[in-house]
Amino acid sequence: MPENFDEVARALHDDGVRHDADQPDRRLRRRNLGPDAAALLSVVCRAMGARWVVEVGTSNGCSTLWLARAVHDQGGTVLSVDVDGEAQGAAAATLDRVGLRDRVQFRCADGGAVLRGLPDASQDVVLLDAERSLYPRWWPDPVRVLRVGGLLAVDNVLSHPDEVADVRDRIEADPQLESTVARTGAGLLLAVRRGPAG
Repeated sequence: MPENFDEVARALHDDGVRHDADQPDRRLRRRNLGPDAAALLSVVCRAMGARWVVEVGTSNGCSTLWLARAVHDQGGTVLSVDVDGEAQGAAAATLDRVGLRDRVQFRCADGGAVLRGLPDASQDVVLLDAERSLYPRWWPDPVRVLRVGGLLAVDNVLSHPDEVADVRDRIEADPQLESTVARTGAGLLLAVRRGPAG
């Protein structure tokens, strides 16, 4: 029988916070999406009826858990991408505990390469929560793969504004996108792909 989702999600987040506090190397920290931001993104995904979600940055599966829950009722799939296969294994085990493992496909690969390989307008939601310095190299694929009405989410826009400034400028200057920043957690930029004018 699946374990209680809220208890597992809370424990996973708390474990990530403890891990990061003791880890001096920023690249080895889990840097999870905060619980408020994860819950917000999950609710938005549900409201959209999202079925195809790409998450770049699995880490230990904190946001993966919430996204899998969001697509479950639609029979959807989360494609979760990370270069750390060991962390993805831990995330898969957590998803098993809450009965959501079948909603997620894990790919141990470079996020930019995966985005490049996805068809145009094929995704409902794209979440960028990985190594922020890489995001500009991935452009314009995070937008290209979104369907009209699809959502691009970028974490850490308030906690690390300098590191995401380039991408934030691109998003705000793109006439295809309408965006706002949710002042929850580390700051979650949400951008919707508009339909053609007229």
